[in-house]
Amino acid sequence: MLILQDLKTRQKTWVTPSKKQFQVKPGVVVMKFGEQLRSSIIREYQWYYIDYDDLKADLKNATGPFLNGNDGKQEWTEADETRFVGKLEAELEKVHTKQQVKAMEISRRIAVSEREVRDVVNRLNERGLNETGPTEEEFMLLEEDLSDIIADVHDLAKFVQLNYTGFYKIIKKHDKSTKWYLRPAFETRLKAKPFYKENYDASVVQLSKLYDLVRTRGNPVKGDSAAGGAQASFVRQTTKYWVHPDNITELKLIILKHLPVLVFNANKEFDPKDSAITSIYYDNPEKWDLYEGRLKKTEGAEAIRLRWYGGMETETIFVERKTHREDWTGESSVKARFSMKEKNVNAYMRGELLPPAIFEKARKEGKKSEKAIAEDERLASEIQYSCIKKGYKPVCRSFYHRTAFQLPADARVRISLDTELTMVREDNLDGRKRSGDNWRRMDIGIDYPFSQLPPEDVVRFPYAILEVKLQTQAGQEPPEWVRQLIASHLVEAVPKFSKFIHGTACLFPDRIKLLPFWMPQMDVDIRKPASHDFGIRRPGLSGTTTTSDDEDDEDDLDSYEEDRVAAASGPPAPSRPAGQSNGQSRDSRRDVEDQTRDLPAAVDEAFPIYDSDEEYDDDYELEEARRVGGWHYYHTLITTKGREFGHKALDLLKFVMPAPRSTQVGRSARQQMLFGDQAIQTKKFKAPKGKKIYVPVRVEPKVYFAAERTFLGWLEFSIYIGTIAVTLLNFGSHPTKTSFLVSGIFTLLAILSLIYSVVIYLYRSRAIRERRAAKYFDKWGPSVLCGALFIAVALNFGFEGRERQVW
Repeated sequence: MLILQDLKTRQKTWVTPSKKQFQVKPGVVVMKFGEQLRSSIIREYQWYYIDYDDLKADLKNATGPFLNGNDGKQEWTEADETRFVGKLEAELEKVHTKQQVKAMEISRRIAVSEREVRDVVNRLNERGLNETGPTEEEFMLLEEDLSDIIADVHDLAKFVQLNYTGFYKIIKKHDKSTKWYLRPAFETRLKAKPFYKENYDASVVQLSKLYDLVRTRGNPVKGDSAAGGAQASFVRQTTKYWVHPDNITELKLIILKHLPVLVFNANKEFDPKDSAITSIYYDNPEKWDLYEGRLKKTEGAEAIRLRWYGGMETETIFVERKTHREDWTGESSVKARFSMKEKNVNAYMRGELLPPAIFEKARKEGKKSEKAIAEDERLASEIQYSCIKKGYKPVCRSFYHRTAFQLPADARVRISLDTELTMVREDNLDGRKRSGDNWRRMDIGIDYPFSQLPPEDVVRFPYAILEVKLQTQAGQEPPEWVRQLIASHLVEAVPKFSKFIHGTACLFPDRIKLLPFWMPQMDVDIRKPASHDFGIRRPGLSGTTTTSDDEDDEDDLDSYEEDRVAAASGPPAPSRPAGQSNGQSRDSRRDVEDQTRDLPAAVDEAFPIYDSDEEYDDDYELEEARRVGGWHYYHTLITTKGREFGHKALDLLKFVMPAPRSTQVGRSARQQMLFGDQAIQTKKFKAPKGKKIYVPVRVEPKVYFAAERTFLGWLEFSIYIGTIAVTLLNFGSHPTKTSFLVSGIFTLLAILSLIYSVVIYLYRSRAIRERRAAKYFDKWGPSVLCGALFIAVALNFGFEGRERQVW
């Protein structure tokens, strides 16, 4: 593992011993793929992995004439290309065959296990009064067998993902070193043998049903699969996480051992399009009221969206409104929705179809209570009024496949995993008609990855989104397995992540200037080393790794960011399944965010990791002034350059003036174990030029009262000091110049204290009103006050002693 920034020279690239430079962004975690491959090998598949080392060595065996004399590199000939392609075809055939055989084996094992489970459950349900039925040992054997199948699915997914990465990397290395471009032709061969396109969702659903039957000993929880979905409004405590594609399948297999996959229609065979969810988000494209309200989490901030489940042929459309409530209000954020027919959406959004007409049929049928219909009608009226009055229009679409885990009729723990998340523009800005007069564009459906769209119209999110939704009583802890899951290396916590906010910020770069706080993390590899023993384990067995020597080849160093961008144009994988390797080395992956905790001793502890929206940013101010133009721009330019010159002069002065230097303490044993000997990057994330990152700030009413109490405290001390000054001046037995001087010092101290308290109070009050991420602590004020008061008392004591001729 290497962090690409030299902390001594501040170079932006790391120079290898062979004088090669890797053009990778600072902070990106890189490692050798050959090392990763060897450390991830599973015993069952050890003879079926791509022979990456042999293919890489073959690229160095060119047989053509020397290019630059006897010491130069040999030319890559047609014979060399034929030899290499033959080996590559053999490796592809080997991997594809093993994947096909193993997938068929898993399917047969699932089918056999299903018959065995059904047989045991039927015996349990059909037993007579005097019959004992299946024993506990039978259920334990079935559970162990299913756990072994789950481990097989996990290992196969990891095998597929690792080999796909290996083929991609060796092709990239071939094209780079030989200048013979093989990638376009080889992509055709990959499509002919698409071992990487295996979708394990159907297997996950089957295993979930069987494991739930066995885990509950033939008595699964029954009830409405919607689990409260019939209610118009519901409240949940939701926490969101990012999941790297390598960990998606493993995460699903771990969760299904505790919660079954939520299936709304158990009699219908699994269809991938049933898990597709599409939402159209509305906003004012001129003011972006809803975007900024949701980003800043202001009280009453709303989000309006139209959602449907499945394909474009779905007739039922849900109109939803999310309302954010601050904790101090005693209320919780609420999502309310009602359904309507797709054919009526345009008329409703234009105000031509009024809410009473929408619910007229529901009133006649009598399937819902009059109270519920009235609530839906009121919600429909409020949404329609807001859209017409404030000019809300469709701006962004989100699409993803959702796998939900939940006990039927029990919403205490609900976990959903959204994969293939994609955001698409729906607006008619920039002179292009995307949705036109319709409420959604019709040139796309659920055909991920939407390759027919231009790049500026689509953003494919690189991670999956895990949402853990808990409905626990006050003071009740979530289940232990949930706590282990969210603390594991498989997930990266991203509080308050929003698909609407992320999609809008990415799709409208010229119109959105305030970015969410998680945007800088998009350039950081979120994969982490396993922090504790958690994951898929085969009963009684463990994975093995090989011990072959590692070749010291710097060309193997590839960044995740580079691969992610390049792979987007390669063969699409509908489900990028992969698991975290069981035998992965501890130092192979790092979380750069975690490494910022191990900062050098010279770094200021108050130094923020993000630049927030209230900080003065020269680039931002210049960009804004350039848009305005005129004298304002020249004034801002002069001010900015003057401030920059002042900062550089101050830095030079600090460098020249002698000052004590801190001694850097060596790393502890724990830090050495976690981070090794490599240099650790100190990094402050900066927003792009002309933009700012909004740091969420939680403001409650007691914060205002705290600021007032602090001001009154300062005011009280100012009055005390002023009283001391008045006493010395007016009530002395022998007024002298000395007593007048001392009382003047106390008076000046009282005035300065009062002015300081007023300025600080006004600054904090304004920062609280504007929800800034300001520094609300006072680092120097109390210390300076105490020091000045001590000096004043000492001077008074000294002058008074001299007047009394004590010394």
